[in-house]
Amino acid sequence: MNNKLAAVNICKSFKQGKNYLEVLNDISIEFNESKSYAITGVSGTGKSTFLHILSGIEKPTTGNIFYNLMDINAIRSKHRDVFYNQEIGLVFQQPHLIRELSVLENIMLKGLIAGEPQKKCRQKALELLKKVDLSAKAEEKPNSLSGGQQQRVAILRALYNQPKFLLADEPTGSLDEETAKQLVDFILECKNIWSMGLIISSHDKYVAEKMDMVFKLHNGDLEKI
Repeated sequence: MNNKLAAVNICKSFKQGKNYLEVLNDISIEFNESKSYAITGVSGTGKSTFLHILSGIEKPTTGNIFYNLMDINAIRSKHRDVFYNQEIGLVFQQPHLIRELSVLENIMLKGLIAGEPQKKCRQKALELLKKVDLSAKAEEKPNSLSGGQQQRVAILRALYNQPKFLLADEPTGSLDEETAKQLVDFILECKNIWSMGLIISSHDKYVAEKMDMVFKLHNGDLEKI
């Protein structure tokens, strides 16, 4: 099955004093599993807001987000964790790692929640850490890592269950150029192996060069480049 994530007539506005600021203006677009997409645009144009709405963690002012034929904002709360654990991987601008857990445990978390044996989760997490050269940090706490290292761990956590779609908001923003390229290549390798849909908001030119399709968010409209 070729899974699809679709935005239908999405509008989003925020109240500023007595006025409303329109950030997204009637956006409709369909994203397909196995394809990669870049969402570009200057800061403040609504890239993060659009990704948050696509993922279902923020609601649009009007419009709907569909995963296949299912309105994701209509998913009952008791089923939402299962949905995010299995279908959509999220990477935010900030890593949001659990500081009380080790790096390895942060990555294992999705597997443990899904009921996988701890030994299997540990081995899988170690294999992922090896791919981004962080094996030596497995037992350390997140606050001992650099910002770039924490972001790589957050991406591994999002990839752990091989989601149908990975949505990443400026995932290379805290990385140096060479590390950023390596990370983008790693994400694309996972995308190709798992036929995963990939949607990245980014200022990074390398990201735009490597994606199948590139869109620009400008004045509330999403334009194909």
